[in-house]
Amino acid sequence: MADKLTPEHRSENMRRIKSKGTKPEMLVRRLVHGMGYRYRLHSPDLPGKPDLVFPSRRKVIFVHGCFWHLHGDPNCPDRRGPRTNRDYWKPKLARNRQRDAEHITALEIAGWSVLTVWECETRDPATVVASVRAFLE
Repeated sequence: MADKLTPEHRSENMRRIKSKGTKPEMLVRRLVHGMGYRYRLHSPDLPGKPDLVFPSRRKVIFVHGCFWHLHGDPNCPDRRGPRTNRDYWKPKLARNRQRDAEHITALEIAGWSVLTVWECETRDPATVVASVRAFLE
């Protein structure tokens, strides 16, 4: 399928995508805060700079975009690969996934528990609340 945008426009769109303060991350932050939990953001001293850090509990939460982190769930509606320039995107996204696994392993070795919330899961806030509550308690 051909891209509807010119390469310059597509590049500009991709450049504007943020790594912090994304819509799914903000939703999870609001839900967790509303549940009464307090956390630190993007702790630079931890592998992967987790999105939410609960230092006293030694727990962290990553909020991953399904496209950027190659969500493996076959039921994920956002589980789509790049349609154009696949030679560039496939290794880049595979490296993101590999790096995520390395960060999780390093955190667990250091005694941290890790929860990953996927972008598609944020469509059902009740499920996010239940999984976060089960993880933090």
